[in-house]
Amino acid sequence: MEISKIVITGGPCAGKTTAMSWIQKSFSQMGYTVLFVPETATELILGGVAPWTCGTNADYQKCQLELQIEKEKIFEQAAETMSAEKILIVCDRGVLDNKAYMSEAEFAQTIEYIGANEVELRDNYDAVFHLVTAANGAAEFYTTANNSARTETVEEAIAIDEKLISAWTGHPHLRIISNTYGFEEKMKKLIAEIASFLGEPEPFEIERKFLIEYPDINWLENNPSCQRIEIIQTYLNSSEGDEIRVRQRGVDGNYIFFETIKRKVTDVKRVEIERRISQSEYLGLLMNADLSKRQIRKTRYCLSYNGQYFEIDIYPFWDDKAIVELELCDETTEIVFPDEIKVIREVTDDESFKNASLAKLSQN
Repeated sequence: MEISKIVITGGPCAGKTTAMSWIQKSFSQMGYTVLFVPETATELILGGVAPWTCGTNADYQKCQLELQIEKEKIFEQAAETMSAEKILIVCDRGVLDNKAYMSEAEFAQTIEYIGANEVELRDNYDAVFHLVTAANGAAEFYTTANNSARTETVEEAIAIDEKLISAWTGHPHLRIISNTYGFEEKMKKLIAEIASFLGEPEPFEIERKFLIEYPDINWLENNPSCQRIEIIQTYLNSSEGDEIRVRQRGVDGNYIFFETIKRKVTDVKRVEIERRISQSEYLGLLMNADLSKRQIRKTRYCLSYNGQYFEIDIYPFWDDKAIVELELCDETTEIVFPDEIKVIREVTDDESFKNASLAKLSQN
């Protein structure tokens, strides 16, 4: 059985309700049993529990967060009892959406109250798909009429949309779906991105990689759409040309762990199979480390910009350059870099800039 849990999020009037219908139809046809976790905020607000009816906003957010977590646990528990081979759990908003509606102090207080940390809350989902509000790029279609729990103006909707993207920035599989090509194309883009992530029809990873000048760390650290992640990556012994690695990923002592198997198809396309593992599994797999390569330790800055998701890797053995990667749904996607990122050249097909090669370099 394969169970995947994804989040569909976005600013007000982004098309989430319609997206759920598209997801149901598209992935049922692909053989998935699709389960939907309803949006908790709308349920509570329509039931009379809201930030303006509770004692404080923090009081309300604690209620919402606890209910949301428990609902997802129930859906996961139910999924494990089903006979289906492929199950897709679709969360109408995830727990990190709450962060956009709180101050930093309120958020810290809330997650401390439930005994969790931001890394495990954010990365508990396999992928996150953000639909940009119609207020940004399609303002003529923005309305509050189709959701009685929606009260935001166009300006407020755009501000919330940006806060939501910031809240999820740092997740290893965040995709941002804009209003560039009209609503139907937006829905098709969403389905294509989900299918690509799930590996339908095959688990291809389309990735482009660029060598850049050493970035302005202060700019990255102070950018609300950027999050720092610490990564330790270890290569394992493998056969038949596969690349197998395990990765510790997180920040400030809070980590999650993955095992990844990659097989090259073309210069920019690879079959990639990734699974989340426990800390004990991670420690066990480290016993099969490829001793010809050292661990790669790097600081990754995940940057959301112009609807694209840049992963900027800073290595301890370089002080004049860095690498930026993007995972794409389509090989022809145009990439627009922020002015602050100075590209030296593309190195997608340059073996010397693969992490496995850099692991050898770091021995020197």
